[in-house]
Amino acid sequence: MTLAAYKEKVKELPLVSLFCACLNPQTAEKPTYKAEDAVDLGWCVIKDVEVIELNKRASGQAFEVILKPPSFDGVPELNTFMPQRRDPSLEEIQKKLEAAEERRKCQEAELLKHLAEKREHEREVIQKAFEENNNFIKNAKEKLEQKMEANKENREALLAAMLERLQEKDKHAEEVRKNKEMKEEACR
Repeated sequence: MTLAAYKEKVKELPLVSLFCACLNPQTAEKPTYKAEDAVDLGWCVIKDVEVIELNKRASGQAFEVILKPPSFDGVPELNTFMPQRRDPSLEEIQKKLEAAEERRKCQEAELLKHLAEKREHEREVIQKAFEENNNFIKNAKEKLEQKMEANKENREALLAAMLERLQEKDKHAEEVRKNKEMKEEACR
């Protein structure tokens, strides 16, 4: 492989062909690459490429491609890409302050509205709990009164039954005494 064949082979590679297009006038005429696109990468301009033949063998050749250091001549300044800040006028500052104050007031109003809704919900929950507690107390009192009334009736019924039994026993005891006295009188 000769030096000319190697150069042609290297030119087929995409990146190298970009570099060589700007240096070789024969490839600069091709419409696929523009010289300014290949050379100016936006930051630096590549001036030259050097190819050195290292050794020649039966199996092939070896070359060293040396790119000279890039120069930063003619590089556009970064400030041209950034828009320049203009000083805000007093009216614009005032408008921004008013808008910020309005946003702050809206946020405060939203917060107060949210807090009021939260307090109202808490009041409703407390009121409901208070009503449930009152209902529970009322129901418990009614049940207790019913139980006490039932116990009182049962006790009175039990006492009445006991008194009746005692009266029956007294009557029976009186009859037994009368019978005993009659038997004693009959025996005498």
